[in-house]
Amino acid sequence: MNQLSENPNNNEEAIDLGAYINVLKQAKWRILGFAFIITFFTVLITFTLIPQYKATATILIESEQTKAVSFDEVYGLDSTKKEYYLTQFEVIKSDSVAREVITTLNLKEHRDFIAEPSAFGKLLFMLKEAVPFLNNKKIVLLSPQEQAERDMLGLLDKFKARLTISPIRNTQLVDISFESSDPKLAAAIANAVGDIYIESQMRSKMGITQQASSWLNTRLSQLRVQLNDSEQRLQDYRESQKLVDISGIAGLVTKELEQTSQQLVAARAEQNNLQSINRVINEYGNNNIELLGSMPEITSHGVIQDVKREVVLVERKVSELSEVYGSQHPKMISAKAELATVKTNLNKQIKGLITGIEKELNRVTRTVKSLENDLLTVRVEYQDITRKETKYNQLKRDVETNRNIFNTFLSRSKETEVTSDFSSAIARFTDRAYAPNEPSKPNKKLIVIMAFVVALGFAMFISLVFDALNDTMKSKSDVENKLAQRMLGLLPHESTPKNSVFPIHAFFESQYRRFAESVRTFRTSLLLTQLEREHKVIAVTSSSPGEGKTTTSANLAMALEQMGKVLLIDADLRKPSLAKRFDIPAFQPGLSNLIIGTEPLSQCIYVDEQSGVSIMPSGQIPSNPLELLSSSRFSELLETLKQQYDHIVIDTPPTQAVSDALVISQYVDSVVYVIKADVTRTKLIKAGLERLFEAKAHVVGVVLNQVDMSKVSEQSNYGFYDYYDYGQKPEKSVV
Repeated sequence: MNQLSENPNNNEEAIDLGAYINVLKQAKWRILGFAFIITFFTVLITFTLIPQYKATATILIESEQTKAVSFDEVYGLDSTKKEYYLTQFEVIKSDSVAREVITTLNLKEHRDFIAEPSAFGKLLFMLKEAVPFLNNKKIVLLSPQEQAERDMLGLLDKFKARLTISPIRNTQLVDISFESSDPKLAAAIANAVGDIYIESQMRSKMGITQQASSWLNTRLSQLRVQLNDSEQRLQDYRESQKLVDISGIAGLVTKELEQTSQQLVAARAEQNNLQSINRVINEYGNNNIELLGSMPEITSHGVIQDVKREVVLVERKVSELSEVYGSQHPKMISAKAELATVKTNLNKQIKGLITGIEKELNRVTRTVKSLENDLLTVRVEYQDITRKETKYNQLKRDVETNRNIFNTFLSRSKETEVTSDFSSAIARFTDRAYAPNEPSKPNKKLIVIMAFVVALGFAMFISLVFDALNDTMKSKSDVENKLAQRMLGLLPHESTPKNSVFPIHAFFESQYRRFAESVRTFRTSLLLTQLEREHKVIAVTSSSPGEGKTTTSANLAMALEQMGKVLLIDADLRKPSLAKRFDIPAFQPGLSNLIIGTEPLSQCIYVDEQSGVSIMPSGQIPSNPLELLSSSRFSELLETLKQQYDHIVIDTPPTQAVSDALVISQYVDSVVYVIKADVTRTKLIKAGLERLFEAKAHVVGVVLNQVDMSKVSEQSNYGFYDYYDYGQKPEKSVV
């Protein structure tokens, strides 16, 4: 088995644009023919089309309509929002506007709106008339009103199919277009749609205004009663509670409550301070003047601090005099007496302060109790005032709310009275429609051109699809990519007269020079495949009958004969063809006779005079061809023949028909696989090659036979052109 090594970089096949172009070139006349036929029928159809005229009117939708007073809320539309304009576009296209236009212009009598049965409908009607059982549908009787409504629905569908509403981007303008076979009618309908839309909106606004006015007057009387009731309830409450200025009274009570709270907090702080001092005094005792005098609460008192300063001054005076005078000096005696007096005064002041602290604590305690009672009284009074204020405010809010609502409705009622008989247009025409001079459609030139382009593209697409679905072998690239086999040769398809076969000696005829050169190229490629391997016995096979393996075998033998002595063996013992092709008598003994041993070798070989090739026909057709080919006599015969001939070419049966080729492949040096171009399916070829590989056959490559050279890409089959292509222009081949 000789397979080409796969390149790992070729896992993804590149798109071959040249191959696509080549496919289109091959089918160019079919493609153009299809396109011209479709275009021709399109031209015929366009001549039957009725011209349609399109008239357009333009209206301006006002964002702010002229009003006697501002009264937008009643209508429920906010013209500043995008939804406002979208709503107006839908209103223009609504059935109500369309119904009024149809009725006003009596469109049911116009030919564009009269339902005419189509050709298919006429054919169906005739068929139902001819075949009664097809017309067994139950007939439903409709009343005149139901029939009129059904007819109107049909008219609406046709009307809306011809109507186009197109808002102009970034403006408040809207184009109203209508198509008709009558240009005047198209303009009339476009203008009528705009007029009826404007009138309907004005009628709607007038109706809404009048309805709102009636409702407001009714509601206003109810609101007046509610306002009077709420005012009366407020006045009764004010009189029952004897209220003059509830907010002022509440403010005074709030201020009194705040002041009392502050006084109570200060009194409690003073009480706590005095209680802490009194606890220390009780702990030290009232007579322990020295310890009491050292208390921070006592020493920090202003009177005590003054007396202590006097004590310090007198002690400093005694100290200074003691340094000058003796203890019995009159000044010293006087100073000591003054010091004793000052200290006595200090103790007196301390005792008085302690007695005053007890009295002050009692007074502050009484003050705290008094303030607590006052605070409780003020709180009760404050809660009572706040309850009255809350109730008063509720009644007052009811009065104010009812008064505001009443005033609002009163204002709206007066406005509706003024505007009930006035309403400005919601839109206006900027351009009215006029009857067009030229039809808008059909654009016959464009239709014809588009038909040609589409038909051309469709035909090209179908050609590429059919080519993609064609899994036959057409070129060298197909053989290498799909089969992973070596391409040995490419034999062109040559034209032959009708009811005749391709001549077996075409290799020697001048009119088949291109074919002969292709055979030589095939021979050279075969011999050069593996120079180190002997190619003495060569078997030629194919997937199925009719692929040209016999012609290929014979011409290969003729080409090899120019390089040495060649024997051509017809090993197809079931349907032999070499004897007939070479005009060998049917009774000529051959391979089967030689294997059985009924004839000698010399009687089984026929020499073709024109080519010089020795031919061994199949001989008598045996009943057991596979057993004969599998016998040892066949292999021994080949060994004997190899001694006498330089090359032996064996024509074998197809691989998918019988197993003869698989048996023969065991005794040959090389196997050549013949494939009929653009005919044999890839799956069948792979199955045949797989059988050969399983039989350990040495397949040297593939020969692509009967190739239509007009369909061959130069790039994909480079190297398979003969000198005739190189030097002269070949005759045109017939497929």
